Amino acid sequence: MSAERSRTATGHPAGARIGRLLALALALLPGILLAGAASAEATQLAPYKDDLFRYGKVLETRADGAFRIVDYDEMRDINGRDEVPERRAQRKYVSLKAKRVEDHLTYKAGGRTLKYVGAGATKGRASLIVLYLHGQNGTRFQGADDWTFGGNFNRVKNMTVAAGGAYLSPDFSDFEGGGTAEIKALMQEYAGRSPGAPIFVACGSYGGKLCWSLARDPEAASMISGLILLGSLNDPGFLKTAAMKQGGRKIPIFIGHGSRDPIIDWKLQQAFFDQVRKKSPGYPIRFVLFQNGNHGTPIRMTDWRETLNWMLATSGN
Repeated sequence: MSAERSRTATGHPAGARIGRLLALALALLPGILLAGAASAEATQLAPYKDDLFRYGKVLETRADGAFRIVDYDEMRDINGRDEVPERRAQRKYVSLKAKRVEDHLTYKAGGRTLKYVGAGATKGRASLIVLYLHGQNGTRFQGADDWTFGGNFNRVKNMTVAAGGAYLSPDFSDFEGGGTAEIKALMQEYAGRSPGAPIFVACGSYGGKLCWSLARDPEAASMISGLILLGSLNDPGFLKTAAMKQGGRKIPIFIGHGSRDPIIDWKLQQAFFDQVRKKSPGYPIRFVLFQNGNHGTPIRMTDWRETLNWMLATSGN
């Protein structure tokens, strides 16, 4: 079985000068406002190989469109997409442009120095930050690999860089409190350099344990603008967090899962999805079920642009 398978003054010379400056400022104000609007709009990820990465046929929708079942076929979506199945995507799916601004970096947490791969605005201010947290037996290299999973990591990396953001794929010591504290420290480092920039945390498989630990930590949760669970776990404890309470800050959640996942049953994820919607009607949560998909299918097939742009438009609303 295949393992893969976001005042006036007048009447005085100084007053006259102030008046002229104010008049000039008022004249420029529409342009300033338009520039600000354009800047906010620019945070949305621009189209990037959409024809290659958009979802296949939608077989069914539920929950007012928040739950979709999407057609998936291994022969088409792995063998027909990869030059070497599961190891190297066809060249048309990959662009190495982001490699120019990619580096192997370190961060400190709890007296330890850890490594991560970062691309884009890793030193200056970032418009958005996207973190990918690997599952068991993974490393920082998984989320930075341009050629595996059909080039899907390469796509999100390029889109994030093009939007002026930072894409990060870190190592961490464990999936418990230590790893949670480490990723929180990395988030704080980037939030400090980029105040107000949305931070999205994506977790593959068992990495979801970290996603949920961060979401339950009030300080970490305050920095998160979206959680992306890819063939991952759920956490009933999230139902008791501030995000689920009336008036609380909602953290958008995306769940991608394969219907043939032998490790985590998709029906458990659907039950969680239903619980969230029942407890907080209208909560920003989406579920894409890949019909006949395996454990790694959501990492390969999730449409990053659609997901992140939805979260960018939803966060804070």
